[in-house]
Amino acid sequence: MIQSVSIWLIMVMMIAYGGFSRAATVVDNELLAREPSGANWAGYGRTFDEQRYSPLTQINEHNVGRLGLIWTLDLPDTHSVTTVPLAVDGVIYFAAGYTVVHAVDARTGKLLWRYDSEATKLAGHKMRGSWGIRGLAFWRGRVYAGTVDGRLIAVDAKTGKLAWSTMTVGKNDNRYITGAPKVFNGLVVIGHGGADYGPVRGYVTAYDAETGVQRWRFYTVPGNPADGFENKAMEMAAKTWTGEWWKHGGGGTVWNAMTYDPEFNRIYLGTGNGAPWNQKIRSPGGGDNLFLCSVVALDADTGEYVWHYQTNPGETWDYNSAMDMVLADLTIEGKARKVMLHAPKNGFFYVIDRETGKLISAEKIAKVTWAERIDLATGRPVENPEARYPNGEATVWPGNKGAHSWYPMAFNPNTGLVYVPVWESSTYYNDQGVDLGSWKHPAGFSFSSGLASGKGKPGPPDPVESYLLAWNPVTQRSVWRVPTPWGYNSGVTTSAGNLVFQANADGKLRIYAADNGKELGAFELGVGTLSPPITYIVDGRQYVSILAGWLRGIPMKPIVEDKTSGWWSGREQPRRLLTFAIDGKADLPSPPRPAKPIPLDDLSFTPEPEKVEVGAKAYGRLCQTCHGAAAVSGGYIPDLRASPIPMSLDALRQVVQQGALRSRGMPMFDDITEKDLIAIRHYLRARARESLAQGHP
Repeated sequence: MIQSVSIWLIMVMMIAYGGFSRAATVVDNELLAREPSGANWAGYGRTFDEQRYSPLTQINEHNVGRLGLIWTLDLPDTHSVTTVPLAVDGVIYFAAGYTVVHAVDARTGKLLWRYDSEATKLAGHKMRGSWGIRGLAFWRGRVYAGTVDGRLIAVDAKTGKLAWSTMTVGKNDNRYITGAPKVFNGLVVIGHGGADYGPVRGYVTAYDAETGVQRWRFYTVPGNPADGFENKAMEMAAKTWTGEWWKHGGGGTVWNAMTYDPEFNRIYLGTGNGAPWNQKIRSPGGGDNLFLCSVVALDADTGEYVWHYQTNPGETWDYNSAMDMVLADLTIEGKARKVMLHAPKNGFFYVIDRETGKLISAEKIAKVTWAERIDLATGRPVENPEARYPNGEATVWPGNKGAHSWYPMAFNPNTGLVYVPVWESSTYYNDQGVDLGSWKHPAGFSFSSGLASGKGKPGPPDPVESYLLAWNPVTQRSVWRVPTPWGYNSGVTTSAGNLVFQANADGKLRIYAADNGKELGAFELGVGTLSPPITYIVDGRQYVSILAGWLRGIPMKPIVEDKTSGWWSGREQPRRLLTFAIDGKADLPSPPRPAKPIPLDDLSFTPEPEKVEVGAKAYGRLCQTCHGAAAVSGGYIPDLRASPIPMSLDALRQVVQQGALRSRGMPMFDDITEKDLIAIRHYLRARARESLAQGHP
């Protein structure tokens, strides 16, 4: 009896102090295909369907006002946290910046381990085009991530030790990785970016999840016909191109969205724009240019082509279809349909039969001027011919940032609604003065759209409108919409608690009623945020976690300015992981509030108009992606109008050409000419003086 009591006491103590641990959750096809408990957020969109829907109801429309902060974890020296975290067995996994993988205890916010892929040491010029990693994958005790230099890595989820690493791209090419891998059937699949920076031909590669050995590769555009075609799909695609497209690469990179469909054992690829954007250069005789801006279905085990649907035949506006592809079962006209929900950049919302690839319906969710409608009989857009800038220039809606970009949407099967973060913006396209017949990609890792960089209206871009849109995919109509502040908004998560979660540029996590859009709560994050939140359960308690922080060169100009409006500027703002739960009582550290950058001027320096014009073009090619259009920056990257560095040619030379700030994320441009460097300085000094004269917007 005494022995039995002693054993009982030991067991109680071991349970109380963590001596017994639950068996680790096995993340595999079974869990990712269907996890009704909602305990884990083990995939990018939680489950294979990419719905970003949680069945949890502990936090709901009736008690969400009691949501409070549990803890925060600051992430110093991290340039970007615009990424989707995962949560498995009470541990949050995420990759910040240039693929620095973290594991954090969800109960306490304690950092468990940190693995640095050291991508900044290896990426070289590729750092110029990458915004950091957007997400991870988890499979059977390992975390998988891509790196800016093109590697795919597998890290042990318990220890943070590297299990294997494989290079997925060619040596010294322009490819880099920013998207999340997909894992299924023991395979891990990864694409890449880079088509905006050189002659890149897109592809997707599958590797053995256990060993890293390559299993298959699918190219998204055809190569040189003289070299033969890899498969019949490439032979078919080549008939839709003209000229010598392969010399320009073609593009079609899968830099973001992929979706695995366990019902049909297919992987769907969302493909990107052409390389260069301007079709007059890469395919001068026109043509559909397959498989640019398409959804492509492949056999998941072999990588063989099954079907495709192209959203923008012969695209010429950077209208990626690399946005999330959500799987759902809907009843349409009285018939049960297995569908894909897709809202690419071009402003239309598509419902596609995912068994056959046939279009069911498509309607506009934003202002669109490039096309009148989508012809349902052919599945093709009815285009506005003027949108292709036949006379050399055109302003087109939506802009190249897209009506919906990579920030993920969400689908709630209870309401039947899709929640889409929408931007209303335009882009001015201009190829006047571009030698279309002999155009070549600029030397080095330079932006190469095939357009006339630096032309158009001077000054910063006009403010854009943004909103969270609740869309009925059956009726193809808006149900509700709420404006989001400052012209930008983040990815979305929804739950069975009749909730929609979305962070905003004003530094708040806002929660809406999923059925009618009523705002139910707004919770301080301390910094403008674009990352979507996740929700999960630990020890019976529901948590909401989000990575808060702004993103590189995106300026946050408010639609209506007031005395407090401004930008999340430079490196002053925090990057942090925050976790909330009902009745949380933790205090949020007080961050600096947004402030307008104050341009600096040197009255002894006179910008020369000819050099300013050359500098505007060079800035657009080399600097704009990070430091912002018209030198109006935001996020982690300094505003060069307000930086003292361009005031000194020697200081500018040390930073730009010699890499003096490479350790802080500023790439080295050792291939920039002295002429361009001087011209960029003249352009920045001119922009600073103009901004001061205009009240420095």
